[in-house]
Amino acid sequence: MTEATMSNTQIEAKSMSIQRMMLSLEGLTVFISSIAAYGFIGGNWWLFALLLLSPDLVFIIYAMNKVAGTHAYNVVHSYSLPVALGILSLIGGWQLGLTLAIIWFAHIGMDRTIGYGLKYVSDFKDTHLQRV
Repeated sequence: MTEATMSNTQIEAKSMSIQRMMLSLEGLTVFISSIAAYGFIGGNWWLFALLLLSPDLVFIIYAMNKVAGTHAYNVVHSYSLPVALGILSLIGGWQLGLTLAIIWFAHIGMDRTIGYGLKYVSDFKDTHLQRV
């Protein structure tokens, strides 16, 4: 089927799938880069494995309050805080902070790779990437 014979809905769906694929590849790039950076700094792999899923502990907040949990999830799953932690750790020479920032990046990249995005208050399955 060519674009000339596709409906607007079909064209939008095709475009969205390409955009989702690009965002997944971006997430995979962040995930792989984080693993490489972690190895480069000589991080402890047991710590990496232990903490990789720790940002998802915000589900506890979501279980108590949907709105607060959605906001907490989005704060913890955006790149802003790990970037700040990483920069401050580099400036201050704080190895543990850098280690945590890289693990945090890896988690977010991993989530983006499999299609998990920032959440909307309407439903936990509604994300900026797709409905999961």
